[in-house]
Amino acid sequence: MLEIYEVIPAQEMQNKQTQLTVELRFDERQKSRHKTQTTCGKDLGWFIERGYVLAHGEGLQSKCGEIITVVAAKESVSEVTAENTHQLMRAAYHLGNRHVPLQVDPTKLAYLHDHVLDDMVRGLGLTVTAAQAPFTPESGAYHGTTGHGGGHSHSHGHSHDHHHDHSH
Repeated sequence: MLEIYEVIPAQEMQNKQTQLTVELRFDERQKSRHKTQTTCGKDLGWFIERGYVLAHGEGLQSKCGEIITVVAAKESVSEVTAENTHQLMRAAYHLGNRHVPLQVDPTKLAYLHDHVLDDMVRGLGLTVTAAQAPFTPESGAYHGTTGHGGGHSHSHGHSHDHHHDHSH
């Protein structure tokens, strides 16, 4: 099994030659520890920083040096379109108020398919279409990145904690 402890940012992956890929749903890309297989059937397991979400196009580097490209798998999503930007912003507000992971594109929103949310958004006057597409939601305001995914894992088998015992 390929053991992964390091994530390579998507920008750095443009200069890397890789032959292995792993296709992952959003729920799998959120896991800090996970076992799966590459698209060609090689077993792999990763052990990365808790809370880190793998992004489409990033790389996973194994202990033996092999690099695996992360691909966002197609999954059931609801795509929201509107007649105008104001409607789209209102839908984003209401979905965000429910803490729904949300993909924000210039002309549409997307979330993992949920018929209750679909009905709510339609009730706001927007169009909801079911689709099979890669889901790459916003990472959130407090993750220090912009756009879909991004960032860099810093897990490489040792701690950066500095423990100071001040007992008297």
